[in-house]
Amino acid sequence: MKKAILATKVGMTQIFNADGVLVPVTVLQAGPCVVTQVKTVENDGYSAVQVGFADKVAKVVSKDANGNKKVGHRHGLNKAQMGHFEKAGVSGKRFVKEFKFENADEYKLADEIKADIFAEGDKIDATAISKGKGFQGAIKRLGQHRGPMAHGSKFHRHQGSNGSCSTPSRVFKGKGMPGHMGSVKVTIQNLEVVRVDAENNLLLVKGAVPGAKKSLITIKETCKVK
Repeated sequence: MKKAILATKVGMTQIFNADGVLVPVTVLQAGPCVVTQVKTVENDGYSAVQVGFADKVAKVVSKDANGNKKVGHRHGLNKAQMGHFEKAGVSGKRFVKEFKFENADEYKLADEIKADIFAEGDKIDATAISKGKGFQGAIKRLGQHRGPMAHGSKFHRHQGSNGSCSTPSRVFKGKGMPGHMGSVKVTIQNLEVVRVDAENNLLLVKGAVPGAKKSLITIKETCKVK
């Protein structure tokens, strides 16, 4: 892997490409990320680059001697985390992730990784936690068919039979059932970068990207064979 970055999802919009075709795109705030640690084979047993993204600042509300509210800010990090970031010479970060770059030894502490590492037309893989849907039935969760909608059927959106009565007298493992839907790690491969705004660190990616607004998105060059 040569290129990767952390991003947050801004939302979706649509733009016109050079041919005048309307293209739906997802806007991602990609970086800037800073290098917080460089792992080497000698010290760690493998080669990788640890990057941090988005300053982590907590809002603190207190009262002064007169009873008036006083708003302040502090880093929501413990001493070990703050020491790790201070050693790298960077501010406390909300998100930290490792990437196994092929040229990991070329990076140094506090180096910045920005959106301009990608270019228009690049193919990427986007990974994020999908939107949680809560407890859902088998029709919505698994796409199973519903029953007859006549008044006397008494079987509309129920799951139906789950197994035989005597043989094997049990429900097989893996049977599609109602349950929790969403809130799982999802990767969409081979997405196309439509536009790069290097000044504002924005990536415009064709189509939909998993995750809710403001959620963390991991962007890597695609692993698909060209």
